[in-house]
Amino acid sequence: MADKDKGPRKVTSFDVARVAGVSRAAVSRAFTPDASVSPKTREKVYEAAKELGYRVNYLARSLTNKRSDLVGLIAAGLDNPFRTLQIENLARVLLARNFRPILLPTSPEADTSTVIGQLLHYAVSGVIVTSDAPPTEICEQCAAEGVPIVLINKGNDIPFVDRIISDDRMAGHLAATHLIDNGVRKPAVMAAPSISYTARRRSEAFITRCKQLGIEAQFLQVRINDYRSGYDAAAGLAASGIDGLFCANDYMACGVIDRVMQGRGRDDAPPLSIIGHDDIPQASWTAYDLTTIRQPCDLQAEKTVDLLMSRIVEPDLTARVEFTPVTLIRRRTAR
Repeated sequence: MADKDKGPRKVTSFDVARVAGVSRAAVSRAFTPDASVSPKTREKVYEAAKELGYRVNYLARSLTNKRSDLVGLIAAGLDNPFRTLQIENLARVLLARNFRPILLPTSPEADTSTVIGQLLHYAVSGVIVTSDAPPTEICEQCAAEGVPIVLINKGNDIPFVDRIISDDRMAGHLAATHLIDNGVRKPAVMAAPSISYTARRRSEAFITRCKQLGIEAQFLQVRINDYRSGYDAAAGLAASGIDGLFCANDYMACGVIDRVMQGRGRDDAPPLSIIGHDDIPQASWTAYDLTTIRQPCDLQAEKTVDLLMSRIVEPDLTARVEFTPVTLIRRRTAR
């Protein structure tokens, strides 16, 4: 009988082994991805674990294996709906591959040493760094500790650190071509290039493509690629004569639309053509109906985890870069 003061005794792997009629080592293998164990034994172990209410203590296992099944997800700008979508897809793929994601929010002002300490304290199997998160010190330190890393939409070229990059040059090309083909003669791009590798690449590609088509594009620089920056910067658009705008992301484009549409009917089209980037869920809302460039979060997540898993197996591989495609999604703001 359990001690009333201590509560019920915790079920252990020894209990599961006894009920399943197998060794404790067989129980361990049954709960270890890709471990050698027969389907019959695995089924017996799972049935016994379910009957007893047994759960694997992954953190305790990490103390023995020197590495947990945790993967650190480092992300900034979590107010941006795209980041939520990105993290959701990454977490789903990691769970499907028997990893456990641990989210570490950060910012350009964050103490990098604290983030590194948290990652190493949990003996993570790998690290994924998303765009706008400060990566250099984190990546260099983790790489020195032998922790596999994959960057998403980052420009940093670091030995033994892999990258997944959306085709930002094609995004800028598509946006410029679509606007000019639809009659825009005074285009502009809005972005905060100093803090975002992707915003910088998209802006450069947009301006270059406009020039190829014989039209000079303006560059509207903002502090951050967010809703408030778009909303505030849109105040001067009417007087500028700009008739077509490419925003570095949808979040900022939504701010622009809300500002330029003040006092207009919900069914009216904006007074200038607007294209965003990312295809966040809000882009398809009736209030925005935003033409945008879609980057496939699901594909990015799959490729990211593929690279991470191969890096775990072969840590000395040469650093790799893979690109993911983009697609123009036509809606009301730029038919």
